[in-house]
Amino acid sequence: MIRRCAKCGAENRIPSEKLDKRARCGRCKEALPDSEPIALADEAGFTELIGRSPLPVIVDFWAPWCGPCRMVAPEIEKLARAKAGHYIVAKLNTDEVPAVASKYQIQSIPTVMLFRNGQVDKRVAGAMPMSAMANALGV
Repeated sequence: MIRRCAKCGAENRIPSEKLDKRARCGRCKEALPDSEPIALADEAGFTELIGRSPLPVIVDFWAPWCGPCRMVAPEIEKLARAKAGHYIVAKLNTDEVPAVASKYQIQSIPTVMLFRNGQVDKRVAGAMPMSAMANALGV
C-alpha cells in the first residue's frame, strides 16, 4: 500500500500487514498519515489489502463520473479520520478495476463494504452522511 508523506510528498510503500503500525517517511522521517483513504489501483492490491490487513477494511466502491460518489467522498474521508487506528479505509474506482466490482456484484455506486479477515462482513449502498454510514456498517 502506498502512503504519501504530507511533508515532503514522497510515496512510501507499507506492507498491508503493517498498516496498523505508525509508519515514518523513508525520505524525511515524518510520521505518515494513517487517516486518509488508500486508493486501490488494481485487483492485486485490493486482494492483498483485504487478505493481509490486521485491521478490518472499509472499501468505498466509486467512479469519477458518479455524482453521489463525489458527494460521499468527503464523508469517506471523515470516516477514515474518525476510525484511524481501528479500521483501514480504502477507495476502489470501479471503472479502473472492474473485475473486483464484478466479483462483489457491485450494481450501484457508491457502495461501501466492510471486510474482516478477507470476507465481506457488511455492505451499504447509496449516498449518506458519515454517521449513518458508520451505523449501517456497525463501526
